[in-house]
Formats: sequence, structure tokens, C-alpha cells
Amino acid sequence: MVTAVEANCDGLVGPTHSFAGLAPGNLASEINKGDPSNPRAAVLEGLSKMRTLADLGLPQFVLPPHERPAVDFLRGLGFSGADARVLEAASKQAPELLNTACSASPMWAANAATVTPSADAADGRVHFTPANLLTNLHRSLEGGQTTRALRRLFPDRTRFAVHEPLPAQPHFADEGAANHVRLCADHGEAGVNLFVWGRDAYEPWTGRFPARQTKQAFEAVARRHGAGGAVFTQQARSAIEGGVFHNDVVCVGAKTCLFFHEAAFEDRAAMKAAVRAAAAGRFEPQFVQVDEADLPLGEAVKSYLFNSMLAALPGDDRLTLIAPMETFETVDARRAVERAIASNGPIGRVEYVDVRQSMRNGGGPACLRLRVVLTDEELAATNPAQRFDADLHRRLAAWAEAHYRDRLLPADLADLALLDESRRALDELTHILDLGGDFYPFQRA
Repeated sequence: MVTAVEANCDGLVGPTHSFAGLAPGNLASEINKGDPSNPRAAVLEGLSKMRTLADLGLPQFVLPPHERPAVDFLRGLGFSGADARVLEAASKQAPELLNTACSASPMWAANAATVTPSADAADGRVHFTPANLLTNLHRSLEGGQTTRALRRLFPDRTRFAVHEPLPAQPHFADEGAANHVRLCADHGEAGVNLFVWGRDAYEPWTGRFPARQTKQAFEAVARRHGAGGAVFTQQARSAIEGGVFHNDVVCVGAKTCLFFHEAAFEDRAAMKAAVRAAAAGRFEPQFVQVDEADLPLGEAVKSYLFNSMLAALPGDDRLTLIAPMETFETVDARRAVERAIASNGPIGRVEYVDVRQSMRNGGGPACLRLRVVLTDEELAATNPAQRFDADLHRRLAAWAEAHYRDRLLPADLADLALLDESRRALDELTHILDLGGDFYPFQRA
């Protein structure tokens, strides 16, 4: 049997982290729109979460933030002149576009890509398809730089295949791993890939909130990756209407366990049958369901119980749930966790982490990371400067303290000094993470 581990690639929060309310259907983002954010606290919270996982024995990597403000995006929309002039004109003529250009949303690395490990891929490589994220304008800016970032972290073309994003048009709307769950007996063995789609591109969608992931996008990803054990199932329409913009708001899985809310899937029985059929002869799936009567959907969304991480820790027979503090503070959600642990099922304990700045924009612990199953040889072929440990934690914390503001309002995004502050921070970060002097657009210019 091939030895493999599930590594976490966490997105660093960028210097322009703000509550601009750019994502319809993301209720936390909408509720906190216009409030002051604290970018420094946000990045330090993320680093602390990474440290928790690394200390628990899991491989942890850092994905860099994208360049923001995205001046080239604004220049492509007709704002001309020097960078400072472009930002000034946008702030006066189209402040909503400036907010878009400043979004720190690449911090949510669960949307960075869909990943197929080598054990599941037809050619024996680890495959990545960066998400095009075209449903929301601010996130649609990410695909190109995400592709570049993944190729720096996973540079060996003989072991890793980092594809281009799918075509940027509505039939192939793709939100990445936030709608994908991999189940398996062991990380190094072939598994089941559960692809959860929100809408069929050839059928009309009339919902109040957008269904961001299409069936056709996931079918294309599975084909190009040669992904084995593929199961396609539909996200419940009622869940999307209830603020479940990604399936990872109501479902998380690891190893043989799928932990989900009763309202997660349009046809729950069909999903279970398909997963069992795909797993036949390899492992028996364990379905851990939380009923609406025990945890109403609205409370599940508020607490982000299912946007927790399920981790298989070295030496533990049962899984550990890495949950946000909001889960602990929501009585019904905390009781659901306690019942799952007491049942002597696949979930054995819980660790609570504080990521409140991310939570206020609608992203919990699971949003901040991209899961990548790697063999020992594949792990050794990654960029070592991005491997998280106590020393990198210390260096990045000092970097954040030196460069990040502790208060930012959406109106402050028009502050021309923020552009220089952000670029200085990112330029220094490329040296810390050994990304090269041409990683960001402003460096290449």
C-alpha cells in the first residue's frame, strides 16, 4: 500500500481584507457589509489555525494572497494613467468596481481548485483544476494567479498536473473543492470522489440566490483528471435558498465519513446509494447525519458547523473535527458535535479555532484551506519554503505585524497609500516563500 497523507494548503489573508459585502447568497458577508475589518487580526488568526494543524501532525502549506488592488483589472475597464490615478478615478466614478478590485477573497483556498490525488487519477499524477469562480465578479479575477501559485507550490510536472481553469462562461461555472468531498479507506488508496453541483447548465435556474456550481463543470473536471470513483449529486435547492452558497457549508467528509445536514442534498437516498456503489469492495461509507429537528438549517449556516475540517491525525483511529468558535457558541450546533462524538462513530473529538474575521465574511476553517493528498515522494517535491512550521509561523507573524492595518473600512480602499503598503508586503512575502521576483503582476511590470 502506498503511504499518503492529506496536506492542507491554507490561503494567507491579504492586506485589503474588508467587509464590502460582494457575495449575494453569502449571508454573513451581507450582514456585516460596511463594518470595519481588522486585516492584521485576520491574518494572525489564519496563521494560528495553521499552527494548530501543524502541531497536530498534519503537513501544512501556505498559499500567498493575490495582488490587491487589482489595478490591471480596473485599467482593462477603461480607467487610465498611472496606478494611483486609476485607483482615484475608480473610487470616484465606480466605487463598487474598486471594492471588487480590492477583494481579499483568495484567502478562501477551498475555492482555489478541485484536486484529484494520484491514487484516483488515470495517469498517476496529482491533478488540479483552478476554479474559474465566474458567478461573482470579485472572485472571477482569481483563476490566473491561482494557477501560477499552484505551479510554484507543485512545480514537478512529472508528479503534478496544474491545468488551466475551465472556460469562463456560465455552462462551466466552477467553485472548486468547496463542492467536492473525497472518501476513502486510506489516503493512499483509491477513493470515491463526490462532486456536488448546484444546477444543470441546460436547465433554467430561478432561485433567489445563484447556484454557483454547474453539473457540466464537475463532469469536465472529472474527465480531464481521469478521476476514478466519481459520483455526481445535486445540492438541495432549499439549502441554496437558505444561504448555502457552497456545499461545504452543510457537508464535510474525510476517510470513510460523510458528515452532513439533513437538508444538504436534493436526493439524499440516491446520493448514499451512489456512494455505496462506488465504494463497494473497498470500504463501507459512514454517513453521519444531523437532522433539521436537532439543528435547523439557519443555525447550521450561522454556526458553520459543517464548514469545519475533518482530519485524520497520526495515531488516532477516529477523526478530529476542527470547528470555529461560533459552533461552540451556538447551543444546538455544539450539542450536535457532542452527540456525534458520544455515538462512538467516526468522529472522536473536536478542536475549536478562532477565525472570526474570516467568519464575518462567510468563511470558516474549511474555507481557508485546500486539501491535497500527497504520497511521501510527492510531499518531497513541493516548494519547501511554503511548508509551514514554527519558524515560518514566527516570520509570517512578524511580517503581518509590520505591514497590515488593524482597521479597514470599505471607504478606506480608496486610500492610495494602501496600494503601496500592499505591494511592499507582497514583495517581501515572495522572498519569504521563495516565489520568485516575477510572481505578482506589479513585479513583472
